[in-house]
Amino acid sequence: MITLAENFNVATWFVDRNAEEGRGGKTAIECGKARVTYKQLLENVNRAGNALLELGVRPEERVLLLLLDTPDFLYTFFGAIKIGAVPVPVNTLARPRDYEYMLNDSRARVVVVSEPLLPHLEAIVEEKLHHLRQIVVASDFMEGLSLQHPSVRTAGVENAPRNDSTAPFPMRSLKSLMEFASPELAAAKTSKDEAAFWLYSSGSTGPSKGCVHLHHDMVVCTEAYAKGILRMRESDRCLSVARLFFAYGLGNAGYYPLGCGATTILDPVRPTPATIYADIEKFKPTLFFSVPTNFAALLAHQREGDGDFDLSSVRYAISAGEALPAPLFHRFKERFGVEILDALGSTETLHMVIANAPGALKAGSSGRIIAGYEARLVDEHGSDVAANEIGDLLVKSDATCAGYWNKHEKSKETFLGGWFRTGDKYYRDEEGYFWYAGRANDLFKVNGLWLSPAEVESVLIAHAAVREAAVVAREDKDGLVKPAAYVVLESSAESSGPVAQEQLAQELRDLVGQRIGGYKRPRWIEFVAEIPKTATGKLQRFKLREMQGARDKLES
Repeated sequence: MITLAENFNVATWFVDRNAEEGRGGKTAIECGKARVTYKQLLENVNRAGNALLELGVRPEERVLLLLLDTPDFLYTFFGAIKIGAVPVPVNTLARPRDYEYMLNDSRARVVVVSEPLLPHLEAIVEEKLHHLRQIVVASDFMEGLSLQHPSVRTAGVENAPRNDSTAPFPMRSLKSLMEFASPELAAAKTSKDEAAFWLYSSGSTGPSKGCVHLHHDMVVCTEAYAKGILRMRESDRCLSVARLFFAYGLGNAGYYPLGCGATTILDPVRPTPATIYADIEKFKPTLFFSVPTNFAALLAHQREGDGDFDLSSVRYAISAGEALPAPLFHRFKERFGVEILDALGSTETLHMVIANAPGALKAGSSGRIIAGYEARLVDEHGSDVAANEIGDLLVKSDATCAGYWNKHEKSKETFLGGWFRTGDKYYRDEEGYFWYAGRANDLFKVNGLWLSPAEVESVLIAHAAVREAAVVAREDKDGLVKPAAYVVLESSAESSGPVAQEQLAQELRDLVGQRIGGYKRPRWIEFVAEIPKTATGKLQRFKLREMQGARDKLES
């Protein structure tokens, strides 16, 4: 691991350093027709930082970023850090009430928002925002895009209520502010151990939690994973389906390529299989980052006419956000000749802590602990479990956040003397590979034996007719718990009638019984159009349980 000085501003490591080391003329960012060199990146980061200073942003003050994936994101993110402020990127797929909560929780006085997302803020009643004083609108890379453009629509925008009064807060143009700002900026004197930025974690079990990350965290992740596992180099070109506001995407398309002097490829449009394939063929990335749900969607998408999509530029694909089933790995490799390196990370740890490495992977596993990090699997008493036994996963990383903002009790529950309690159930084989068994509340007992939904789902997905599957616990008429499966079919099998679907359901039950044991066979199989997921592509089993519970009540 790299040693950093006590006085350290991370913006200089990811931005200034590239120009100082002779990469000023190299392309740092490609976005549509735009090409931004490292020298231009440095100047624009400095301009953004000076623009925020002009607005009165002070050291340690939070600046909310509601931005699509354009160079403006990186300008304002690193510009805020460079002046000693704390940028807070937030989910562009959230709802107005979520932004109201995060603006008040972070106490941000300034928000920078991409123009197509402005209705989200306009929908919030002014009196409900206790700290916001200034809205800065980013539109420099929005040419040709509008709210009516289907590829930039985000959840809630089309139907967001509008505040018909005059603009509740002063609005300034980011482009205008930067045009009149100086391209020179001395970095604020910050410590490697002070807050650099926040990321809000998933709010699936309550309000989102602000993870406070420090100036050294991005450097730790870059050295450990981008350089240590992926061997990322200056010639690499990175394309990420996960957006920059996610911890995963921020590394993939943000600080990883900048930390290695490589090139990041940004696209503000909402990714679909068609746009993703188009970007791969046009920009020819060498590293492609996505999530299991998207890999399944890519495999389901076929080119019209002869031939297949050209992924020959991709050296490796990387997956995270949810465990990657082995059948998806094999199908993707068979079709495109590209191996997917599955890994485990979280908003709290910033990026990967367990990962498959090139030349050392096991399909279906999350990989092994990354060098410099630690992992434990413990039982309900906190004692380490034996090999191949399921336990609660705890990890230790120097990139783990300092804690949750304003969530003291939750921080005490989650961060245990340097260890982060992930909430995941895993087992580790004799070679040190970790295998996902589900979230702590996903596992359930059938006939007195533990059942891992992830294990059953992997078998179901191995069937050629199945695109996705989710398994949850359900009680039968006798009150006994049995597995229930929800299955999304491949397009070629969607039109089959009731008789054919019942035959398929029996085939799937038999497949599970043959491969992993009779008691794990789903008692019920329901074919659905889609499975509920978070914005990051994680399965929301609790929604399936709630839906099934409501049905059972109606039937009783």
